[in-house]
Amino acid sequence: MQMDQSGARLSERDAYDELQGYTLGLGDERFVHQHVVDAWMAQHADERTKPIGLTFALIGLYLHVQRGFSGRQVQRAHMFLGRRKRTWPSFPLPEERGSMTAAEVIAAEPGPERNRAIHAWCVSVWESYRDSHQAVAELLKLHGVI
Repeated sequence: MQMDQSGARLSERDAYDELQGYTLGLGDERFVHQHVVDAWMAQHADERTKPIGLTFALIGLYLHVQRGFSGRQVQRAHMFLGRRKRTWPSFPLPEERGSMTAAEVIAAEPGPERNRAIHAWCVSVWESYRDSHQAVAELLKLHGVI
């Protein structure tokens, strides 16, 4: 269980905020921050989430988990897709959205261990959307990303 400086348990949102600070602070060429944003969005999407938000999160997870894209490459794909205004599909929200959370990721030792945890979190969330895998791949083919 991750604690803040006062010894209180971190909320899931606090863990995500801390994880964002960590990944942005890396200044790494691979830009793992993008994977954190995509995993969080897909894991926490609800009926109020705009279709573009969930679609881009699932695209990011697909490109990272299935195709090995870095966060920077995912970011470029998002920019390419966002150049033209489109109507984005709605994806069904699975009841269970992965076995890992931001709190578990931030609890991992900073550095390679935490980066592996970020990847495992992405895999966990992506797998929970298994019913949408084919639709995401087809969308990327349709728009010339893959």
